Parts: sequence; structure tokens; C-alpha cells
Amino acid sequence: MANRHGLIAGATGTGKTITLKTLVESFSDMGVPVFLADMKGDISGLAKIGCETDKTKINVEKYGLASKGFRYQAYPVEFWDLFGLKGLPVRVTLSEMDPTLLSKILNLSEAQQGVLNIVFRVADDESLLIIDLKI
Repeated sequence: MANRHGLIAGATGTGKTITLKTLVESFSDMGVPVFLADMKGDISGLAKIGCETDKTKINVEKYGLASKGFRYQAYPVEFWDLFGLKGLPVRVTLSEMDPTLLSKILNLSEAQQGVLNIVFRVADDESLLIIDLKI
């Protein structure tokens, strides 16, 4: 049973990504759509058919997964991209973004980040909408 939201947390190497992949695969097998924000691209491999490794072979045998219908398969994936270069473009106004995220996307210096924070603060205080970067 799953709730609408979840959090998987832990130290590096504790299995967070594998746990998430397993959940996503299970939901997909049940026909449940999943939206997943994957900034590093660790989960993008779901789009390709898996292949056997020494570790997966051991686990398939250890847990008797072959008799339970285990098979390597691909899952339906749609990539979204803020810039629209490697996936579906994400349409969003700048006001809907956080200045910290926007600073990272634009690779701004510390001084530029400070100015951007001020712009967002003034826009919020004055109920102004920041739509784009046109000058």
C-alpha cells in the first residue's frame, strides 16, 4: 500500500536509488502513473531493458524470482527538460521557480544570485509576476 507522497532518505550507498527503482517498476506494472524528478539521471535507465549482471543473477536465484515471473524489461518513460533540448519542454514562468533553482540553472555568481533574490523579493512584495528574462 502506498500513500500519495513519499520520502526515501539515507546515506550514500544504502540503496535509495534501487529502492526507488523497485517502487517505480512495481507501480508501472500495476498501471499506476508515477511522476519522478530525477536531477542526476540515476533513474533514466528504466527506459531500457535491463541486463543480467553477477549481482542480479545472485539475487534472482537467492530470492527465487525466476519462479515468480521475473524478467528484464523496459518501462515507459517521458523525459522533461527545462531547456527542451533532451526531452519535452517544461513550460513555467520565472515567478513559479525559486530564485535558488533559477540561479543554479543560469550558473550565476554569488553576487548575481543576491541580485536575483532581491528581484524575487520585490516582485513578491509588490505582487508582480516575473514571466521571462526579456529585457
